[in-house]
Amino acid sequence: MTAAFVERTSDGAWHYRRSLASRVTLLTTIAVGLVVAMLSVTTYALMRHQLVANTDDSLTQRARAAAVSPALLVLTQNEIPAAVVSTADIRIAFVDVDGGVHIPDRVGGFPPLSRPELNVAQQKVSSSIRTISSGNQKYRVVAVPTMVTGEPRALVLAQALTPQEHLLHRLGLVMLFCGLVGVLVAALAGWGVAVNGLRPVRRLTRSVEEISPSDLAPLPVEGDDEIARLATAFNGLLAALAASQQRQRQLIADAGHELRTPLTSMRTNIDLLTQADLAPGPMLSADQRAELLADVHAQMEELTSLIGDLVELARDEPLTPVVESVELHEIVHHAAARVRLRAPAVTFAIDTEPWWVLGESAGLERAVTNLLDNAAKWSPPAGTVRVALHDGVLTVDDEGPGIAEDDRPHVFDRFYRSAESRAMPGSGLGLSIVRQTAERHGGSVSAEQAPSGGARLVFQVPGVAAPMPKEAPSR
Repeated sequence: MTAAFVERTSDGAWHYRRSLASRVTLLTTIAVGLVVAMLSVTTYALMRHQLVANTDDSLTQRARAAAVSPALLVLTQNEIPAAVVSTADIRIAFVDVDGGVHIPDRVGGFPPLSRPELNVAQQKVSSSIRTISSGNQKYRVVAVPTMVTGEPRALVLAQALTPQEHLLHRLGLVMLFCGLVGVLVAALAGWGVAVNGLRPVRRLTRSVEEISPSDLAPLPVEGDDEIARLATAFNGLLAALAASQQRQRQLIADAGHELRTPLTSMRTNIDLLTQADLAPGPMLSADQRAELLADVHAQMEELTSLIGDLVELARDEPLTPVVESVELHEIVHHAAARVRLRAPAVTFAIDTEPWWVLGESAGLERAVTNLLDNAAKWSPPAGTVRVALHDGVLTVDDEGPGIAEDDRPHVFDRFYRSAESRAMPGSGLGLSIVRQTAERHGGSVSAEQAPSGGARLVFQVPGVAAPMPKEAPSR
């Protein structure tokens, strides 16, 4: 790759400096130029070889025909037999066994002969053919043995190569001109293809550049080619980004709304306690002061729980590839023991079967705890929460008022609170965490009506009824 194409930065990365259209044009021109050059050189070499081969065949045939002709006894130019010379550019000579060279009268200059022709005269070889340079002239020289004159000799024919050199020179000029024209046409064609072929890319680029973070409108898709597939894929990214932005805005707005109430109440209580401490006389009785402190402590607990729920919901990373084997039935018993401490008036009836899941122990325990907390919150005093785990399906039934049919599709949404639950404590995030945990483990959660008339929440995650290895096998 040439320096005109790329430059190397200090960190070792390569960056193109030319536009895509110019690179396509240049690469097309180079490719066509190389092909034309290879074809030209190959054609020129083949033509040169063929001309030399034709000249050799012609000279050899004439020499062998003349070597057995009695007309060779006459060694004058005017009487040289037609079988020997039929064109004016062929010259004739004889080489004796002792190296003597005899040239007929008026033949003119002859290229210098040497050992190859002497070997033919001495019958060491059957023939010889080679190219000899004499001054500015080149000759193709063939020698064959002859006995017509009564003693062994070599008949030598020489043909000037000037006409062939002129023909090859003209052929080279023609091929060079045609090659340059072909490269120029290829460059123009490459530019045209690049300009027209990349027009959809330029339109897509302009559309992408016009996208603003506040307006993630989808790009127009035309046809079904690679550009259309790219635009479709980009639209999918835009849709995901827009949905993510919407979720972030909604989360921030809902979190701000939920945090405002406990913060305002806490600030009011703290201000009241501060004024009571600064007042000259007693403003609050011991019971009132204890009640305010308890209220502040409860609000701090609510804020802590809300912040923890927000952090949990903000986690969008997938499940860790290497997970541990979790005993879901044990998690149900642990979660029930914790919830009993917070709701001692509620009775928990537990009925579980062994079920092992590959997943996150902490996440599953938090989800199950949220389900039991929700059931305890809605159960009446001295009520019973029935928990059952069979074949990986965990059902939690309470004896509360139940969930209205219109609210069931939304109870697992973030910050969703029905009209009946707005007067009760809670952030509206607990069941959202349950759904997120179920989906991260490949399961599901749903809300139904319990046989007792209360709410039934069904939590299901894939697993097996037999013990699993403590960790997933490494791949």
